[in-house]
Amino acid sequence: MNQALLVIDVQQELVEGNEKEQAVFQKENLIETINKVSDKAKEADAHIVFIRDKDVAGGTGDGFQVHRDLKVPDQAVVFDKLATNSFYGTPLLSYLKENKVEHIVIAGCQTEYCIDTAVRYATVSGFDVTLVADGHSTKDSTALKAEQIIAHHNVALRGHYNVDHFSDVRPSDEDLFHPKHDEYRKEYGM
Repeated sequence: MNQALLVIDVQQELVEGNEKEQAVFQKENLIETINKVSDKAKEADAHIVFIRDKDVAGGTGDGFQVHRDLKVPDQAVVFDKLATNSFYGTPLLSYLKENKVEHIVIAGCQTEYCIDTAVRYATVSGFDVTLVADGHSTKDSTALKAEQIIAHHNVALRGHYNVDHFSDVRPSDEDLFHPKHDEYRKEYGM
């Protein structure tokens, strides 16, 4: 099975914050987790894709770059986006289809925006998705603390489905590149 790891918006200034924006929740843990998952992706011979949001740091300079502590494998591809949806206006969908990817593991920032959108869009685009439960983060909002937003999305996106394809939410210490989607399909007669 062809698989991909999609790391969304883990950019220097978004993760670390700046004079106007706070850093993401548990940023050190986020980086450590994504590096661990990236190593697993390499072992599984999965495609590795990094997405950068052009809104971060004005789309230029060090703040725009993938976070300095992330290990970006030589074989990784990088796409830049202008929207919340990583698939909109980027070659991501074409890249995944051309490489016959069936399962996508998703990690990154920010939980309630780009992560939520990517998970939902990927399922309607014909992919099974695994969201890394401890591999996405965000910042406090005016309504909820970051920790609450993350916990809510881990519940809301577990089993989110669009008939044929759906999302699973699993911690990084599991074998994420051994998806459980077919086991669930058998169990629930899908």
